[in-house]
Amino acid sequence: MRILLSNDDGIHAPGIQTLAAALRQFAEVQVVAPDRNRSGASNSLSLETPLRTFTYPDGDIAVQMGTPTDCVYLGVNSLMQPKPDIVVSGINAGPNLGDDVIYSGTVAAAMEGRHLGLPALAVSLDGHKHYDTAAAVTCSLLRALLREPLRTGRILNVNVPDLPLSAIKGIRVTRCGSRHPSDQVIPQQDPRGNMMYWIGPPGQKLDAGPDTDFAAVDQGYVSVTALHVDLTAHAAQDVVASWLSSVEVSSEW
Repeated sequence: MRILLSNDDGIHAPGIQTLAAALRQFAEVQVVAPDRNRSGASNSLSLETPLRTFTYPDGDIAVQMGTPTDCVYLGVNSLMQPKPDIVVSGINAGPNLGDDVIYSGTVAAAMEGRHLGLPALAVSLDGHKHYDTAAAVTCSLLRALLREPLRTGRILNVNVPDLPLSAIKGIRVTRCGSRHPSDQVIPQQDPRGNMMYWIGPPGQKLDAGPDTDFAAVDQGYVSVTALHVDLTAHAAQDVVASWLSSVEVSSEW
């Protein structure tokens, strides 16, 4: 198995380094990751500036100022030849549950892999300690995919409780929960008197029902949620069509 491994925490983050070491026990792994933390970058792609890379002695490649999407785009289309069999993103420091997937660079890297026609996996740890647990879970999932490919055409978003492997209760298939809207802005003044602002923390859980990713992780289970990139609200199509039937296009606005 040829794996392109990326993340949004940066190439030196413990999550990606722990996962790379585990995956190299049974697969060919090429790390292509941002040279710094790009958490929250979502699906952003660098179009106005060229991307420079730096290759470390172990073969890992850092993309200077690159986003997770940049890294996967470069990795699939140029830096890993022959092309990878699968794109893996993670292990993220902290969960990507519910609405987090909208902003997550970890999930975005996997989405870019899927957009480029490859199976893709995003892996996050609900904490900052037991990366070895998340690595073991990821290896198990990839070995299963090697034995029997999962032909859903979807991204698997995997969230792992921050527990020793022996304490993990199992794996649950889940849906994305949701959070209350985030509304905190933290203002500060710099030494020159100019205002600057910090984006506040995410909102509290809103929908954390029994079948959600929130509930599974809280109860000690690995959460696996199938995601797709088709944002069309198919159930609303008829409603929108009916509403538009009364809209008249006129030169008088």
